[in-house]
Amino acid sequence: MPKLVTPLTDPALRNAKAKDKPYKLSDGGGLYLLVKTVHKETVKYWRLDYRFNEKRLTLAFGKYPDVSLVVARSKRAEAMALLMTGTDPSDTRRAERVEQIEQREAVKREANGLPVVDSFEAVALEWFDAKIKPLSASHSGRSLAYLNNDLIPYLGKLPMAEIKAPALLECLRRIEARKNKQGKPVTETANRVREQMGQLWRYAIATGRAERDIAADLRGALEAHVQKNFSHITDPKLLGQLMRDVEGYSGAPVTVAALRLLPLVFVRPGEFRAARWQDINLETSEWRYFSSKTKIDHIVPLASQVVDQLRALQPLTGMGDYVFGVRAGQRPLSETTINQALKALGYSSDIIHPHGFRHTAATMLAELGWDENTIDRQLSHLVQGVKGVYQKAKYIDDRRRMMQAWADHIDQLKKGAIIIPLRTA
Repeated sequence: MPKLVTPLTDPALRNAKAKDKPYKLSDGGGLYLLVKTVHKETVKYWRLDYRFNEKRLTLAFGKYPDVSLVVARSKRAEAMALLMTGTDPSDTRRAERVEQIEQREAVKREANGLPVVDSFEAVALEWFDAKIKPLSASHSGRSLAYLNNDLIPYLGKLPMAEIKAPALLECLRRIEARKNKQGKPVTETANRVREQMGQLWRYAIATGRAERDIAADLRGALEAHVQKNFSHITDPKLLGQLMRDVEGYSGAPVTVAALRLLPLVFVRPGEFRAARWQDINLETSEWRYFSSKTKIDHIVPLASQVVDQLRALQPLTGMGDYVFGVRAGQRPLSETTINQALKALGYSSDIIHPHGFRHTAATMLAELGWDENTIDRQLSHLVQGVKGVYQKAKYIDDRRRMMQAWADHIDQLKKGAIIIPLRTA
């Protein structure tokens, strides 16, 4: 039969004095007061002994009289309730302490102007530095602006793991409601930000700050963006006239070189402007680089005309990193430079957009009889799955012939010759 314990009283607790050795005053149910001498003074500690998973454990409740008898008994009752549910009170206590420390740290970081750990702001900026900042300056600049202007002011302090899809949708709706300079909704921007938030949430999942991608829940929630082709030229005579006008352009030498070469290689303008000398081999007539758009390595066979123009450009920018660079090749051309140069020649964006040279080349090469697969691979269109992984150099011999034929074709157009389509591959 268990030994009966007389419950403690406040007078007994107040009058308890330290002895030669520490001793206990029991209140029953595992609760007791440990009385001992510390620095020649009597100190009294509340303790609770209990068993969990067949182990004897002890929980501290603080000092008496800071923690009264009533409070100590209520803490015992809370601990017993947790044990009844199969929970170790010590685990709960540790979790509470961690939470308190995190709260204090959060207050301190906020006072110092720093984002709270694992908040949306902290995770988003970490993701930006790791995944977006290394990309092109224009892309990273836009992405950071979306974070700072459209997302962090509303979600910044919220724990990443606690943000729900409706909160993110509200931010995207604000973007969607904006109008561009033509007074039209910026649906493309809203959908682009939703896609980026999917990347952010997948990063948060991978780093243990979220459990699921809430951006995926918002597919179809925004107005669909209807993709329009960039303006392009399909009239051979007009393309020939444009190339003649480029030859007479009196702008900066690097800009002139860019205008001459972009139609010949027809890569994405952002990848074109970021071309680096280290990726170009003039001896083998190849430009190899990693496409940030498709996440695959891309090979651009260089026609003899392209090689000649690059050799002429090398003395201007060859000491720097960028082929089409300013400040001796240390920085790439800005995003608007080629646009402005085309406008200066009388070709506004509704006639030809720098990206439109890709469509121009694809259309005319198909009319000349080149195989669709060869054209697609040269355009670096993404091929899904395992098939795409093993097609990096697919059709490379045909692509070399095609790129030389394309440069020769443009030369003929520039001279004003009449070109008769002829299947060449």
